[in-house]
Amino acid sequence: MPQGSEMRLACWNVEWFDALFDAEDRLLLDERRARRYGVTRREQAEAVAAAIRAVDPDALLVVEAPNTGSRSGRSAVRALEGFAARFGLRQSAALSGFESETDQELVLLYDPSRISAKHDPQGPSPEPPRGLAALAAPSAEAPRFDGLYRRDVNGDGEAETHRFIRPPLELDLRHRCSGAALRLIGAHLKSKAGANGKDREAAAAQHLANRRKQLAEALWLRERIEAHLARGEDLVVLGDFNDGPGLDLYERRLGVSSLDAIIGTGAPPDRRLRTSETKVRWTPDHGWVPASARFHDAATGGTVDALIDFILISPGLAERAEPQWRIWNPWQDAALAREVETTRALTLASDHFPVSLDLKFALQSAPPASPIGI
Repeated sequence: MPQGSEMRLACWNVEWFDALFDAEDRLLLDERRARRYGVTRREQAEAVAAAIRAVDPDALLVVEAPNTGSRSGRSAVRALEGFAARFGLRQSAALSGFESETDQELVLLYDPSRISAKHDPQGPSPEPPRGLAALAAPSAEAPRFDGLYRRDVNGDGEAETHRFIRPPLELDLRHRCSGAALRLIGAHLKSKAGANGKDREAAAAQHLANRRKQLAEALWLRERIEAHLARGEDLVVLGDFNDGPGLDLYERRLGVSSLDAIIGTGAPPDRRLRTSETKVRWTPDHGWVPASARFHDAATGGTVDALIDFILISPGLAERAEPQWRIWNPWQDAALAREVETTRALTLASDHFPVSLDLKFALQSAPPASPIGI
């Protein structure tokens, strides 16, 4: 466990996590095959728990968390808190935001003795103004993530309307030991479906449309980032961006990649988010180094590595908090590879690997009272 002034944040896309729970959010610990290839549901569940223990974060953004459904009665929070209780994890509390339209949610799983958190969405409400409020000038801030966003990404001079299928998770996060306050935005950008069964030309057009939609999501997210930076807030943006340095084949055509848009690569240094992993190299055997995910390659029958999961932080936080990043990829981390049980857990649990960030804060003379509760 991080000590005193230290805090560890992490994000992890857990493949087919939802399939480990039944319709009442009860964990399925049996010998039936998991949706993840080659493992049973018991093996995957135990591997996920073992990997979380190994990473040992104070707060973990779970990407592709179990489903929440207003109609089905499903609850990602109930599922993950039950999971934590079953395996005795110190990350015993879960917090979600706006419901996803898919079976994949964004949920923070955290240690309530170390972290306090609340869902705190920013931006103008999507509700239409009424009465005198309807006469007010429109807000200059980007709309809330459950609203609608207008931006021209097609290059035709006409703004299109965009919305998130998976609205980012916005949190007010407090470190109990130091009293440090952070704005945290967890995201899962993914707009690549819909090209199966089409001819090459139609598939290429669909892929380009999908990437344009994903870029719109990234630009929307960047506008929110700009607002936090302008207010001088310490900010952490983390998750699965399904994009990485040199990874996007449509980057030249669109003018900017989704990752560059989020980081603010062309912005002045004091408006540019920081991360440790912006330079990657291609290897002919597997793919990108470093990598946060390893996928089956249908074209070759082998595997391909990709760097698509990130933790990005604001410049001021980077200068003060001595950030240390780590990708928990045993295929590229020699020290981790020597930990046999952890390596087994990481490779059984998901096709993604956790990414962690360690921060250090100045301790206050007395523990602060939490202004937002548990």
